Amino acid sequence: MPKSNYKKNNIFTLIPIAQNGDSKALEEIIRRIQKHIYAMFSHLVYKKEDISDLTQEALIKIAKSLPQLSDPKNFKAWTNQIITNLYYDFIRKKPEKITIIDDEKFNEIRDKLGCEPSEKCLFTEIDKIVKSSLMTLPQDLRITIILREYEGLSYDDIAKITNTALGTVKSRISRARLKLQQELKDFI
Repeated sequence: MPKSNYKKNNIFTLIPIAQNGDSKALEEIIRRIQKHIYAMFSHLVYKKEDISDLTQEALIKIAKSLPQLSDPKNFKAWTNQIITNLYYDFIRKKPEKITIIDDEKFNEIRDKLGCEPSEKCLFTEIDKIVKSSLMTLPQDLRITIILREYEGLSYDDIAKITNTALGTVKSRISRARLKLQQELKDFI
């Protein structure tokens, strides 16, 4: 298949092609999902080096394990399961210190961006505030709220991915939302 055709196909069409050993199809799948995986880890982990390492590890695991995926329709859930497992492995090996960004840090960020308090600067600050607030959540609450709010997964899917009961997932999401509301009360 010509390279241009890979870009035209949807990911569900590319998966069986990649599973049959077509490296160009696999490259296209990786190209399409790498930003998403990086974004997921950036909401879970604070250090850029760790985010990059985890992203790389996830992409390698996906590439190696893709032949075992039985149904391409389950690709997103399967990918989220890999991300979640890698995250849990990461926090078991290397508990992360919570970093809270204070007002002085925000001024430094704005100065480094070289912008006035404009819309771009405001959105950058809001993103930093939200990420900082997410980092204050315990890991079990953080992963469930990110899977729900950023990934849009159902409670059932989150329960399967995190290997917890449905009631536990609902409770964690509720607690995470309350904690985030408290953290962000000055901004909303």
